[in-house]
Amino acid sequence: MILEEKVKLLIAGFLETRPDLFLIAGKVFPDNKIEVIIDGDNGVSIQDCLDCSRAVENNLDREEEDFELSVYSAGISSPLQLPRQYKKNIGRDLKIMTEEGTEISGTITDTDEEGVTLTWKERRPKEKGKGKVTVELKEQVPYKNIRKAIISIKF
Repeated sequence: MILEEKVKLLIAGFLETRPDLFLIAGKVFPDNKIEVIIDGDNGVSIQDCLDCSRAVENNLDREEEDFELSVYSAGISSPLQLPRQYKKNIGRDLKIMTEEGTEISGTITDTDEEGVTLTWKERRPKEKGKGKVTVELKEQVPYKNIRKAIISIKF
């Protein structure tokens, strides 16, 4: 079995023991550099990364193949990739760039297997008379139409 297959099996085995964690990306480069990115329903701690790293490293033989292993969490500024990531971020502000090039920003209010629902407030002209009124808008964006989605960080 080549290194990549072994690594995939070891990561899958580790994640079975930790159902709160999930794999974002795992890659083995030609120079045997292994890069694993994980996320969790309740975030990812340094200990979670260490545990994942140990689960992989302790089951690979450096005598057979030398390798470099990096395990880290998906950062807050990393684009969301999986529906599970959208769900864990309900209540946070999100900026989406659609496949058509439209930008949508709002608060994640709901998710399902098909897409994410955002709500936001916008000032619009009154139907009668002068001035503007604040309205709440809601849009469901299918995951397949999302080019990039990043959590907006506010301080």
